[in-house]
Amino acid sequence: MSRRTTVLACLVMSTLLSIVAATPAAAATPRSEWDYVALGDSYSSGVGASGQTGLCLRSPNGYPGLWNAANDPKSYRSVACGGATTQTLRSTQLWPLTSSTDLVTLTIGGNDVGFASTVITCTLSSDSKCAATVASAMQVLRTEMTAKLDGTYADIRREAPNARVVVLGYPILFDETAVNCGIGGMSIAKRKSINGGAAELNRLIAARAAAAGFTWSDVTDEFAGHGICAPTPWLNGLTVIPATNSFHPNAAGYRSGYLPALNAALN
Repeated sequence: MSRRTTVLACLVMSTLLSIVAATPAAAATPRSEWDYVALGDSYSSGVGASGQTGLCLRSPNGYPGLWNAANDPKSYRSVACGGATTQTLRSTQLWPLTSSTDLVTLTIGGNDVGFASTVITCTLSSDSKCAATVASAMQVLRTEMTAKLDGTYADIRREAPNARVVVLGYPILFDETAVNCGIGGMSIAKRKSINGGAAELNRLIAARAAAAGFTWSDVTDEFAGHGICAPTPWLNGLTVIPATNSFHPNAAGYRSGYLPALNAALN
């Protein structure tokens, strides 16, 4: 073997070894042997689906519970909580993570930019007020969220150094074609303002997740054609009882939107 061939072989072997070393342990282990922890906000706790319990409104019909039921991992714990922000995730949700954790999933960031208050304001106000409220939320996004997300992801990696971490995004809430849209009569202009804000939030989350070495899962394709006011919506519109279900996925959204997006990310 020539010196050139020997050097090339060594380089190839070194590259392969580095790829193996960088691969999370979960990738080489059957899912039945995984330790799975679900973190995040209401989109991860399962708000909008049936079976919600406790102050955090956790439901087995959210995407983490559905994935657990389908894959029967060695252990599963959800500490996701309705209303969670990056700060509360870092202060109250990291405790189940260990070096043995194989899979972590989360949605986070929407409450940091005032998702709930923005949508409520848009429901009750004019088109111009809605646009201004979304613009204010985007200013918070551009000035504060990079540091908040980076800090959150760093904490997760520190506590679960061997885990595969999947960061899921948020669906685009509204169908923009229907003339009439629900009890609040959300105009097309308002829907476009809110949808544009959600798209910008997703872009930033995707970029920061990639920078952290995490897997990004964009759910917008799965939810396409199933926004609020579409013929077959996978998201709840304005809901009176319980009000917390408003603007969250329904059962179909978790089962046919979020769960396939998570499976695709893991495959």
